[in-house]
Amino acid sequence: MAKHVVAAVAEITPGGRKLVDVKGRPIVVFNLGGEFFALSNRCPHRGGSLCHGKLVGLVESSTPGEYRYSRRGEIIRCPWHSWEFDIRTGKSWCDPARLRIRHYPVSVEAGAQLVEGPYVAETFPVTVEDDYVVVEI
Repeated sequence: MAKHVVAAVAEITPGGRKLVDVKGRPIVVFNLGGEFFALSNRCPHRGGSLCHGKLVGLVESSTPGEYRYSRRGEIIRCPWHSWEFDIRTGKSWCDPARLRIRHYPVSVEAGAQLVEGPYVAETFPVTVEDDYVVVEI
């Protein structure tokens, strides 16, 4: 898989997201408390833009009248028809066995570790202080 630099870490604040284009593919990158996840931006139901969806949590109930709200901000709800997907896995909450959004591996790498292109040019010493979000396709 090829790696693509898509943003500086500071560009996507915790709880935030950023829509990026990687080789013609719209991908939305989420920051969940310092962990980064990348999903296809297209809802499989009707193609809604997940970048414009609402971040919600998980509501669970073991008995009628009682519920527990957890995983705040880890579920993305499609803005068109409210289909919900787990940002960590891409799995649907409607039908997790059959329906999911494509998710991509994400890593955070120091800028000094990234290499650009197959050509070598004269270089000069450089220091890097920021990290970058990298999506693999």
